[in-house]
Amino acid sequence: MNRREAVQKITFLMGGMLSAPVMAGILGEKLNAGPSLQITAEQEALLAEVADVIIPTTSTPGAKAAGAEQFIIRVLRDCYPLADQEKFYTSLTQLNTDSKGTFGKSFTELDAAQKNQLVKQLTTKDTAFFRRLKELTVTGYFTSEIGATQALEYLPVPGRFEACIPYKPGQKAWALG
Repeated sequence: MNRREAVQKITFLMGGMLSAPVMAGILGEKLNAGPSLQITAEQEALLAEVADVIIPTTSTPGAKAAGAEQFIIRVLRDCYPLADQEKFYTSLTQLNTDSKGTFGKSFTELDAAQKNQLVKQLTTKDTAFFRRLKELTVTGYFTSEIGATQALEYLPVPGRFEACIPYKPGQKAWALG
């Protein structure tokens, strides 16, 4: 079983908690046959910073180090219609506008506390955007090499099956290999 099959089976076991476009993105499929937005370097950098607020660097690398923004850009381009892409990037631009209005600087120039404050406000101000961003960030992170091997416990060749093994204090969750 390859990684895509494993992720697909886990998603079905979890009750299909990932949206269809994100699942298609994980599987490398392309649902959007129509036009797509061209993303600027500034938008990509902004997206990387916001994703890094959702999964920051701690004892393991964060979303930015894992390149979660590349996953988000690809899935939006390949799996979402143009109208959804426009809505997503309009909300992302609005976050940067709010940053400039509140702090006088773009989001990428803020310190961690200011970024956290704006993202926290986003959870109630634009819930739909935040949920989509969080879903894409978390999925992109945990399907990346960094997320699967450093943030999760990774065993590339599993040993024998043991149905019930208690976690040790501080042990990471398991990744699928």
